[in-house]
Amino acid sequence: TEIKYLRHGGNLKTRSTELGPAVTGSSLTSVLPASSTSKKSTVLSSEDRKELAKQAQVTKEERRAQIDGRYRYLISRLADGIDLSEQQVEETIISDDKFQLIEQFFAPSGLKKLLFFYQDVLQSKLNASLGPDGSTNNFPQKKLFITMGSPEDFTGTCAFFLRTSDEVITASNVSQEVNFGMFDCTNGNILQGLEFFLSHIMIPALKSQQNWGAVKEGLKNSQIQEFLYAVDKFVSTLSSSRQNIEDKIQLTKVDIDIYVRNLQSPSDYITAG
Repeated sequence: TEIKYLRHGGNLKTRSTELGPAVTGSSLTSVLPASSTSKKSTVLSSEDRKELAKQAQVTKEERRAQIDGRYRYLISRLADGIDLSEQQVEETIISDDKFQLIEQFFAPSGLKKLLFFYQDVLQSKLNASLGPDGSTNNFPQKKLFITMGSPEDFTGTCAFFLRTSDEVITASNVSQEVNFGMFDCTNGNILQGLEFFLSHIMIPALKSQQNWGAVKEGLKNSQIQEFLYAVDKFVSTLSSSRQNIEDKIQLTKVDIDIYVRNLQSPSDYITAG
């Protein structure tokens, strides 16, 4: 490059310089104007998105081919409970990144539970305009997804499947080996949802149970009665805890200043204590 500079006498002089070995290709790229590099990145990004979409479609079709009677049983229960069509549930399941948990649930000695949340999730609108800070406008939308139960906040409906044994789950035994249930925790009211589920579903079902396995006396057995009493007591405690959290029980505020102003001597402090 040529650099022009003024000498003390006022004459313009040209000096030649060369780039030293310390300047690398990456350094040159980093100082190029954004307009000369962003176009290429955008093209690559678009190609990557197309490739990812293609791979995702292949994965979905492979998963769709795996769906048998076991999956159909889960799909039908979810569709009935959440008021979605079976086609919608199927499409959601095969698109879920935790799809492999279902197969782990079916395996011998597999997962003991399989959880689904159906609740509002922030979604980015396609072709949405960017905000002043460069962010996209997100909006809440109902979504069904597989979960382990801990990473996501629970604010909607939980649908769960529980295994009754360690046997491998097959199309012929899935209805006997897998129990299905739901509880509603809309707006994050988890305690209220659990209380409703136990008091209106589980306890009535237990109290109407005729077959208690090895216990021949059934509900007349003292251990069964103690168990049902313990469950009732737990629900009662759960209800009290929920009401405390919701500020249903309020402690009376006491004006401390009245007592503090009259403290003059050590005996006054002892009396106040």
